[in-house]
Amino acid sequence: MGLFSNFMASNNFFLLLFLLIISSYTHVQSTEEGSISIEIFKKGLDFGKDLLIEKAISSLTPVELPDIEKAVKIPLIGTVHITLSNLVLYKVNVSSSTAEAGGTGVTIVASGAKAYMTSNWSYHYGTWLIPDITDKGVASIEIEGMEIGLTVELKNQQGTLKMSLLDCGCHVKDISIKMDGGASWLYQGMVGAFGKKIRSSVEDAISSKIKYGIRKLDSKLQSLPKAVKVDKSSALNVTFVDDVVVTNSSIRLNVDGLFTARGHDVDFYHYARNSRPSMSCSGRPKMVGISIHENVLNSASLVHFKAGVMHLIVDKIPDQSFLNTSGWKLIFPQLYQQYPDDDMNLNISITSPPIVKVEQENVNVASYADVTIDVLDAGEVIPVACIALVIDLSGNVEISKNNLSGSIQLNDFTMSLKWSNIGSLHMNLLKPVVESVLRAVVLPYVNLLLWRGVPLPHFHGYALHNAQIRYADSRIIACSDVTSVIRGNLDPLMIYYDHLFRESILESI
Repeated sequence: MGLFSNFMASNNFFLLLFLLIISSYTHVQSTEEGSISIEIFKKGLDFGKDLLIEKAISSLTPVELPDIEKAVKIPLIGTVHITLSNLVLYKVNVSSSTAEAGGTGVTIVASGAKAYMTSNWSYHYGTWLIPDITDKGVASIEIEGMEIGLTVELKNQQGTLKMSLLDCGCHVKDISIKMDGGASWLYQGMVGAFGKKIRSSVEDAISSKIKYGIRKLDSKLQSLPKAVKVDKSSALNVTFVDDVVVTNSSIRLNVDGLFTARGHDVDFYHYARNSRPSMSCSGRPKMVGISIHENVLNSASLVHFKAGVMHLIVDKIPDQSFLNTSGWKLIFPQLYQQYPDDDMNLNISITSPPIVKVEQENVNVASYADVTIDVLDAGEVIPVACIALVIDLSGNVEISKNNLSGSIQLNDFTMSLKWSNIGSLHMNLLKPVVESVLRAVVLPYVNLLLWRGVPLPHFHGYALHNAQIRYADSRIIACSDVTSVIRGNLDPLMIYYDHLFRESILESI
């Protein structure tokens, strides 16, 4: 696992629903299905549909409609010229809605909606016998039985998502108008004269708003950056892999999912791949499933190893006497004879990229390291011996805040003397010291980094909730719901550790 910066946020539903995760390309070979897969289940589609309608209503209103003019012939009166101006649709209530996936897109229908409008009205009429008569007032208009629907298609276009509006429409069933001011005898004439035009104007205005909104969302999709900074050593390529898979119960996205070095040119790679079965989440239905292949973790390991950041100098341990040559009299007698009472440190360097394997029960890590013993003599750092370690670790992952974080523990390790400038060491006596350093210093340091974790779906105001994690087929699979986040209700302990991490760890990498 590597260190990640926060993933970009968006208030828009389609970015929330479809831009759940991004990926990177590196020279680690990709799996056939891509290293990261996202599947949005029926419950997630319904959640997204409700959120879309909520946000669409807020963007649809208020809607200003063009003025409507009508000439009505009334017996004994003649032709009355009526005008509705300052027409504003200011409120929409939706009673029911549905979302259906299929083909290459999603259809969303809001039905039984009510809308409310305000307007100014005026009229004038006159004949050669009667002088011009005028009047004006205000009107409130209620629209009932409104139905709004749209179908959008998503396609992978050279590594980015292309959103197209296949169909949209709005149908208004009934309109009622209440006038204030003017002559009451004109009321029925007003309804008859303007009902059809108001209906048509509302339907056209809402359809135009939908088309504009989809174009705007598509433009945002196309303008997303190709690479996102992760830390000082690595970045992510934000290209999608393969086509969006839409069934009647889910939407699935495949992404390459691998880390790349900072400054690495970003290219789009399209892999031919076989259809992968839908993710299985046991228990109660979840909104989203996220599948992460072990190659993601191995690519992070490779990139950070090549960047030369996998090393640690230990100059403080629980038993500080072992960082002075006097503490090594029995283990390394010649060391004390040549450098009596000199301070020491342990320079730990990973010698090859750690290998991560996702097993059925947990995550196993094999790591190879050199521990160089340095003596600090008269201000000079003198390497005196080097020990080779083969470390067997196991780990577990969890959802922390909006990250896939984890921790590791030491299972076992073997050690051998790689070289020495002052004779041989008693390895059986040295092993407890090395184990103490690994458990008390190295693992807590690494676990603090891993606590920060890998960013999962991150969007403004929402986070994963009640996530369940399992391991299968070399993949970590997280099944989760999504919930709103109240920023004032954060765990103080997590705030403390987040501050500690930023101040003492992240800036040094």
